Amino acid sequence: MSRSRIRHECQRQVVLRGPHVRARQVNELILSLDTTHEFGSVALLEGETVIEEILLHSPDGFGHVLYEYLERLFSRHGRRVDQVACFAASSGPGSFTGVRVGLACVKGLAEAAGKEVAGVSNLAALARFGSVRQRATVVDARRGEVYGAVYDADGRIICQETVSSFSKWLDTLPGGEIEFISPDFSPYLGALAGTRFETAKITAAPRALATAIGRIALERFRAGLAQDPAEIDANYVRRSDAELFWREG
Repeated sequence: MSRSRIRHECQRQVVLRGPHVRARQVNELILSLDTTHEFGSVALLEGETVIEEILLHSPDGFGHVLYEYLERLFSRHGRRVDQVACFAASSGPGSFTGVRVGLACVKGLAEAAGKEVAGVSNLAALARFGSVRQRATVVDARRGEVYGAVYDADGRIICQETVSSFSKWLDTLPGGEIEFISPDFSPYLGALAGTRFETAKITAAPRALATAIGRIALERFRAGLAQDPAEIDANYVRRSDAELFWREG
């Protein structure tokens, strides 16, 4: 086993053990994280209360730093992994490696602690920052494409998550008032000119989505919809480069 893998496993075990503090009664403690893009985040919530949310930046990915951040988060607030009621992570779409890192982390911690997991779309999390009934969430998918979807004010899907060029995606959007929500909508502003969306409301969402992911997870946990760790799967939306090459080769 390489030194980096040994260090990674040691950090994971430290997170599992947690600080040496007396156990306390915890009400709906949620650990949530997002590692699907260059800017990620982790959050610890207790019910509706956000204990702490941290914006992370790791251009090289989060696999080598994530457990260290989690260890510090639990230590600062005197909490342990076995006190968490439900673990949550973004299930995508986004970086294939980033999606896998986040899901593997919460699935491993949840399995070790005997707890449940919620995999939450980051497009659904973005919809939490909207204010109108129809909320079109969009993030950069690279290659001149976007990941997009439309949700209602209650978080129900109106238009399924997809990947396409921005202009083609606009053609699929429903009638009525639409609010666009994105961490960075500036690359798409020009495409709205001359369309029915020219005067649409545009909302800038924060880069840190862990709190929104945690709140969706809390709702699922309360409704009995959190899942066994083995049941959680990634939501890539787009096939991987390797799969595309294999199919087209």
